[in-house]
Amino acid sequence: MYRERIKKFQAYLKSENMDGFIVNRMANIRYLCGFSGDTGLLIFTDRKAFILCDSRFFEAAKKEVKGAQVVLTKSHPLTELKELKQFQKKNFRYGYEADYLLCSQLETLREALGEAILIDSKGAVDVLSTIKDKAEVELIQKAVDISDVAFDRILGYLKPGLRESEVCAELEYQMKMLGSDKPAFDTIVASGYRAAFPHGVASSKKIARGDLVTFDFGATYKGYVSDITRTVVIGKATQRQKRIYNIVLKAQLAAIKKVKAGVHGTAVDAAARNVIDRAGFKKNFGHGTGHGIGIYIHVQPFMGPRSTDTLKKGMVVTVEPGIYIAKWGGVRIEDDVLITNKGPKVLNKAPKNLLEL
Repeated sequence: MYRERIKKFQAYLKSENMDGFIVNRMANIRYLCGFSGDTGLLIFTDRKAFILCDSRFFEAAKKEVKGAQVVLTKSHPLTELKELKQFQKKNFRYGYEADYLLCSQLETLREALGEAILIDSKGAVDVLSTIKDKAEVELIQKAVDISDVAFDRILGYLKPGLRESEVCAELEYQMKMLGSDKPAFDTIVASGYRAAFPHGVASSKKIARGDLVTFDFGATYKGYVSDITRTVVIGKATQRQKRIYNIVLKAQLAAIKKVKAGVHGTAVDAAARNVIDRAGFKKNFGHGTGHGIGIYIHVQPFMGPRSTDTLKKGMVVTVEPGIYIAKWGGVRIEDDVLITNKGPKVLNKAPKNLLEL
């Protein structure tokens, strides 16, 4: 798998008139060669690939890295790069990940590579990683399954009087016990009026009877993430809560139907937005309808009013419309969806009917 990715990336570099590439974003390094350490540098030359790491990761790297030669460094690979003359080639065209380098790191890179030419090539790895192969889909499905089971368990734990932060800790604990490496992002647990905050990370607020509670969370499994959102009610739902929930669910289902190869991201967004607009909540849905996931939580394609992306077979995307009303609360429902030859395949199995706890 990794050797094939190395070959594909080398072919991509050749097609883009680059002689080599410097990969410094750790998730991209893991995607390309299997290195799981948290400090390293992956360098492509015209014929080979090298993973530079220090003694903390060297032995593990020799076992897990495929398709790249492991090089031991005495200090941070970027700092020591200037001592490795084999990479200092005059007029050699190196691409690099501009989005993930500090200005000081870029200066260090320029000094280390001497008279080589550096080319800002942001998004180069994304060209490969946005389309998932069978093995990647299986890893994402495992991350999704972990999230689904953890959500089922948290339903039995949830009760009035618990702080959002307590519920968050229990949810993350359950994911860990189910095999998650770590949370995919900062877990959102937002109750009552705080459910109107789309990114309302868990606070010290106590959950009360009658609250809408929004959970937005995900697991990481062997480097791949999931992203799920569910909204529940503590106690019996009011008519207003039921109405808004059903509008969001209708919008989400309409958008999922649009998730097909060849469809533009704006069309998926419009499918959800039209339902919400017609219901009178146009001003209460401010974010995009979804995005891709994989080795990161937010990758192409992006599905919003200004999207420039077209969906392709093999992409895994989220579909997550919502309605948010200040001082009242909010509802968001989100699934992870695989784009197949037959259309959308929802990976989540967690219930989407309004749960009254």
